[in-house]
Amino acid sequence: MYAENRMMNDPLKVLEGEHRVIEKVLKVLKKASENIKAGVNPPVEELKKALEFLRMFADKCHHGKEEDILFPVLESRGVSRSGGPIGVMLQEHEQGRNLIKKMSRAIENIEKGDKNGYMLFSENASYYVELLEAHISKEDNVLYPIGRKVLNEEDFGKLLESFEKIEEERMGHGVHEKYHEIAEELSLKYI
Repeated sequence: MYAENRMMNDPLKVLEGEHRVIEKVLKVLKKASENIKAGVNPPVEELKKALEFLRMFADKCHHGKEEDILFPVLESRGVSRSGGPIGVMLQEHEQGRNLIKKMSRAIENIEKGDKNGYMLFSENASYYVELLEAHISKEDNVLYPIGRKVLNEEDFGKLLESFEKIEEERMGHGVHEKYHEIAEELSLKYI
């Protein structure tokens, strides 16, 4: 019973659940990129919607929970930042942000009539998908299991509370769910 209760109140399960939602949009990006390479350009509005999801849900909310809440608690429990898994995750978050900026610039180029913008978008989308798929795997299979070993029940409770606070304060009431709907909507069109 204790183990079941711990898993039901596991903030790392919350983050893993968000990974599953992010993976839907990664599949959308992968398919959109394949379509572009095959000469079929997706509607710009759909590409913008995918980028909004990545900026707001994946980065601002999900990575925000990790960077501002989870990682400091893990560090306080002895998980190393420099030379350790936290440092790698932070570096990859930055790489992802840079790729999102490049995809945004590609969309701006498309909107200005530059058809090469689609190929630029496709290239950066492919890099982003590759980066995030590997990143999610490292978190799910390395960092979060480490977290489950070093975090205690009190940590779990505080993390869950803080995660809810981030969703309300940074995203707004009900906005987190909106991004789940966007991921579902896009995945129905592309997957």
